[in-house]
Amino acid sequence: MKIDYVQFEQRADRSAYIARRFGDLLGPALLDVGCDKALLRTLLPQVAYTGIDVGGTPDIRIDLEHIERLPFADDQFDATVCSDVLEHLDNLHFIFGELVRVSREHIVVSLPNNWTNARRPIERGRGAIAHYGLPATPPPDRHKWFFGFSEAVDFLREQERRYPISIVELVANEKRRPLPARLLRRARYPALETYLNRYAHTVWVVYRKRAPRPGGVPASAQP
Repeated sequence: MKIDYVQFEQRADRSAYIARRFGDLLGPALLDVGCDKALLRTLLPQVAYTGIDVGGTPDIRIDLEHIERLPFADDQFDATVCSDVLEHLDNLHFIFGELVRVSREHIVVSLPNNWTNARRPIERGRGAIAHYGLPATPPPDRHKWFFGFSEAVDFLREQERRYPISIVELVANEKRRPLPARLLRRARYPALETYLNRYAHTVWVVYRKRAPRPGGVPASAQP
């Protein structure tokens, strides 16, 4: 698994990474699920872009937790991007199936490693964990699932068995640190799984869609 040393201080940083890292796969027609301000439209001017979200400035405003299906035909888009969205949804598994259904060729998904976000507050015995906790008033948004890097990878790999998709690439993101600090971490945690569970903040997967096997699970399968 490749590790990219990158961090996302703002949503714009994540969008720039998507365009730079995966842009060659994202066209000619692209669906951006959870697009927020639809920054990929500007970053990828060569594609026919459609963005959906419950907030921000999407082309189509959709609450993914209250739909029976995405309002698109099977295989309508050459590629679909869904970056750090699924963990916000109670119906995560259903929406994943919809990503597969509406995609013709490539699907790019990212999930956060919640363990690394929780590690420092727990070790220090103080602080808060972003998107979790117990706010005094109802939050506008929160994570519905808490998982580590290994669990995220296991989930993403398992989808190959459930849908007509194959993993092309898995990528871990780690924040930039001086080389001596990274070497010290690797010396303390030589097992790659342990290291990534502690320090990788995001995992990305690129799937390629394949023709479903006769009698196999259809792309629109419910969990």
